[in-house]
Amino acid sequence: MADMLVAQRQALLIRELEAAGVLRVTELATRLGVSRDTIRRDLLDLQAAGRVTRVRGGALLAGQEPAPAAEPASAPAGNSPVPSGQTLGLLVPATDYYYPRVVAGVRAVAERRGVRLVIGLTDYARPRDLEQVRELGMAGATGLLVVTAETVHLPAASLERLQAGGLPFILVERRPKDVFAVCEYVISHHQQGASTAVRHFAELGHRRVGLFTNGSPTAPLVHEGYADAVRHLGLDPAPVLDSGHPRADATRLYDRFIADCRVSGTLAALVHSDHDAIQLMQRMRTQGLRPPDDLALIAYDDEISALADVPLTAVAPPKQELGELAAQLLLERLEATDPRSVPVRQLTLQPRLVIRASCGAAGHD
Repeated sequence: MADMLVAQRQALLIRELEAAGVLRVTELATRLGVSRDTIRRDLLDLQAAGRVTRVRGGALLAGQEPAPAAEPASAPAGNSPVPSGQTLGLLVPATDYYYPRVVAGVRAVAERRGVRLVIGLTDYARPRDLEQVRELGMAGATGLLVVTAETVHLPAASLERLQAGGLPFILVERRPKDVFAVCEYVISHHQQGASTAVRHFAELGHRRVGLFTNGSPTAPLVHEGYADAVRHLGLDPAPVLDSGHPRADATRLYDRFIADCRVSGTLAALVHSDHDAIQLMQRMRTQGLRPPDDLALIAYDDEISALADVPLTAVAPPKQELGELAAQLLLERLEATDPRSVPVRQLTLQPRLVIRASCGAAGHD
């Protein structure tokens, strides 16, 4: 994304601020993959245009008051009153991609209901799930919303450790490996999202649909939905490639995937994630290729798809709604006179397909 146009980057800045309320310069720089100086220049331009208000270390949309920031898990309890007496603890593995909108959903519910929110950060590379759960409890959390850094299917041992902590909890974008485990969760149906993308390509006349994934915890679910749709529709074999890690330098693999598609006659591909789809598109451009004519693309995640050179059709998981529902369910359980009377809820939300230019659908620029 280093060569992203200024107008595209500034539009993305506005979108991120709309979702999160206020963000630090360092967070914005990480999300967009540019330097902090670049972000500062963009914020100066946007402030001069009356679009944002710069605050110490970051910015918010013009005309908004800074919302009370979610406290880190290590922060001591504040002196401000908490009307409901509840504190939501939120564990997430990252704040620079995918989860900012989930956090925004949780935060919106917390603000509406007058409850305190504390956040703990684990890490995909060096998971600190249990340590952060303990710190959230020490910070006063009365209930937990948990996105582990592990696989999306939580092992029995990890589930038992969460249950042994004694705090009510809801898994977010995670579910127990044991499908019959008594555990509440709210998840996106990523298999269905991937299947929808493949079916859309098939409706456009494609008999071969490739798949590129980036090694994230979501990637196996995307692959599962893709494979089911290919099998059910009777499509012909097409290239399937995974980069192994979301932050890997996949330039060589992008080139290999493009070459495999051309050799096999594959003219359509589902790419997880947006970042990978945009980078793949840039590699296509260096070879004189362009979507959708040479390779039609659908991205998976819809974080920045609309800002690509050729706007990307994308599968969009309902991230903010997912955060809102998870927070609401947890508060219902925490505030119930008899929590045992509340049924165990397991919610699955369907992603939607947002049609833009890159897939070649008629009537879209």
